[in-house]
Amino acid sequence: MNKRNKIIYWVATLWLSLGMLSTGIVQLIQMEEEVDMMEDLGYPVYLLSILGIWKILGVAAILLPKYPLVKEWAYAGFFFLMSGAIISHLFVGDPAKDFFGPSLLLILTLVSWYFRPEARKLF
Repeated sequence: MNKRNKIIYWVATLWLSLGMLSTGIVQLIQMEEEVDMMEDLGYPVYLLSILGIWKILGVAAILLPKYPLVKEWAYAGFFFLMSGAIISHLFVGDPAKDFFGPSLLLILTLVSWYFRPEARKLF
């Protein structure tokens, strides 16, 4: 892996991890804005705890060395989670500003996955 790709990988991965960790914590503590958003989207509030735990575990899986299969599952989970968030906001007719966070995290997920080092790949 050349230096440029390594830098791209680590920048994307660290921003992705920070975004997922911070939103996971916010979901776990069930901030009022998150609860309101889940209710507006039509999802049960208890889903916040489940999503928060999975996001934090996914960050750990991506950052820790070894376990490429677990990393693949974490990336897949992040992809489905963020694409589902975008689609949910689209279905309820939310304004474009509500798509920014999930869209950014989706792009960071794809960039981090694409530029991951050979040691972190399953195949």
